[in-house]
Amino acid sequence: MKLAKVCTQDGSIRTGVVEDETVRLLPLGDGPVSSLTDILHSEKPIKVVEELLPKSVTVALADVRLLAPVDRQEVWAAGVTYKRSQVARMEESESGASHYDKVYSADRPELFFKGTARRMVHPGQPVRVRFDSQWSVPEPEFTLVLNPNMDIVGYTIGNDMSARDIEGENPLYLPQAKVYRQCCSVGPWIVLVDGPLQKEQVSIELTIERDGQTVCRGETSLDQLHRELEDLAGWLGRENEFPEGALLLTGTGIIPDDEFSLENGDIVTIEISNIGVLMNPVVKD
Repeated sequence: MKLAKVCTQDGSIRTGVVEDETVRLLPLGDGPVSSLTDILHSEKPIKVVEELLPKSVTVALADVRLLAPVDRQEVWAAGVTYKRSQVARMEESESGASHYDKVYSADRPELFFKGTARRMVHPGQPVRVRFDSQWSVPEPEFTLVLNPNMDIVGYTIGNDMSARDIEGENPLYLPQAKVYRQCCSVGPWIVLVDGPLQKEQVSIELTIERDGQTVCRGETSLDQLHRELEDLAGWLGRENEFPEGALLLTGTGIIPDDEFSLENGDIVTIEISNIGVLMNPVVKD
């Protein structure tokens, strides 16, 4: 079940279920279930949606604008969770290479804050390359949707924009390399958890186009993730509280070649099987 946050033609912000080329807008009101977050934090999100569907209104998907599926949740990310990421981080940072080598196999993962809903870029809207970065890339990431108990209640797609030259200069610059305006996009919707996830069946693809030509393409599988999803969620919630829930990007196994950097006008497309496609143009000025 695909749960989306959309803007309708009259400017209303609604929550709906995406089915093929339509969206069934849910009748959320002033009761106990009045928002996307209320559904996600309920004991059985799918059951709640099913009870609302009979009173839903169906509109064409083309007639609404998809928004980042976030209300008040914080958005975090995990780093160096794939072997490819470990190698790339060690290559980009001579001074910090040993740190990336150690964190890949350490019990404690690397976790960092990306932003709140205000910083999240909507599907189809521009992500940004910092003006002071000459080596920036997108990072396609399988993303967990977590309730306040850190239970995984859904999945979505994340684009964790990263300034590799800034982080490579000094690992202490990580917040500046990762956290800035238009630094992350999530969407296009949330797939609610409905049974065990078969990681080997989840493929992740990245395509970058420039002037109508494909300039970068990569693919990996979620079973290449070095850590368990529940483990990452557990570490995020350790000695922390998320009363509004959270989204957690779980790291990337696709990193463009060292010679590649995003340019103004590039189109970044991330596709994850059983979820969908997240597309964003790139701005650099």
